[in-house]
Amino acid sequence: MRNILGILTILILLIGCSSPTKKEIVISTNQWIGYAPLFYAYDKGYLKKLNIKIVTSASLAEAADIYRVGKADMVTTTQHEYHSLLKATGDIEPIILLDRSNGGDMVLSNKSIEELAKSKNINAYLEVDSINREILEDFISNNALNLKKFTILNKDQRQMQDIKYTSKKPIVIVTYSPYNIALKKKGFKEVASTKDIDSIIVIDALCTKKELIKNDKQRLIKLKHILDKAIDEIRENPKQSHKIISKYISNMSYDDYLKALNNIKWINKPSKKLLNFISKYDYTEKTLIIK
Repeated sequence: MRNILGILTILILLIGCSSPTKKEIVISTNQWIGYAPLFYAYDKGYLKKLNIKIVTSASLAEAADIYRVGKADMVTTTQHEYHSLLKATGDIEPIILLDRSNGGDMVLSNKSIEELAKSKNINAYLEVDSINREILEDFISNNALNLKKFTILNKDQRQMQDIKYTSKKPIVIVTYSPYNIALKKKGFKEVASTKDIDSIIVIDALCTKKELIKNDKQRLIKLKHILDKAIDEIRENPKQSHKIISKYISNMSYDDYLKALNNIKWINKPSKKLLNFISKYDYTEKTLIIK
């Protein structure tokens, strides 16, 4: 009996050695409705099967910083953060497309565009080192406003929640779902969004190092399939997905959740036309997992 137990123990040890657990992959992300598939897949336990976890922060820049200092293996970005990280590290590539903003990024203000045009000094709150800066510049350009009249104030989205509404000092806030909800309740009005700013397109994707793509491509392909599955389930059962995802994005109401989803377009299955268009941002079929 002892010999049999000894043999079984050796076999178990050999099996354990021949099938090592893959190293955990950490994804750095932030509270944006377009990253809902990640929150959903994480909460449902789908990512656990691949030994993948997520770390959530309050801003695009913070999520990028967590990745840049090596505390995450992958990161969610717009094209702005992707190129900033590429410049800083020289080693990052977009691997999985997620969504395109279709009104989910917006400019709020306590003044109309006509009133802003007449204003001499406007406080503009935004995440400076993010796509927010490009959205602000496009908003200014499209409405023939003067950039010199704007005082740029760097705040993350959580800090912006403390901005008080006033009818006196002109204020502009560049924000995105779900952070716009509380600001609108204070009285700020939407004066522009990615739905009506034709000159800018905001693409969200998962990015990572070339080494991870080379050494763990099959796990990344499985991750892509899991995110596709999550998007399908979000579409098919919005009430169930709301209960899960709202925990990760400020406990938004069901109605606000539906509105937020309506302000993005999933691009996990991109058309050839879109792929051709976003190639100018260096999103190419060569590196992207499309199927």
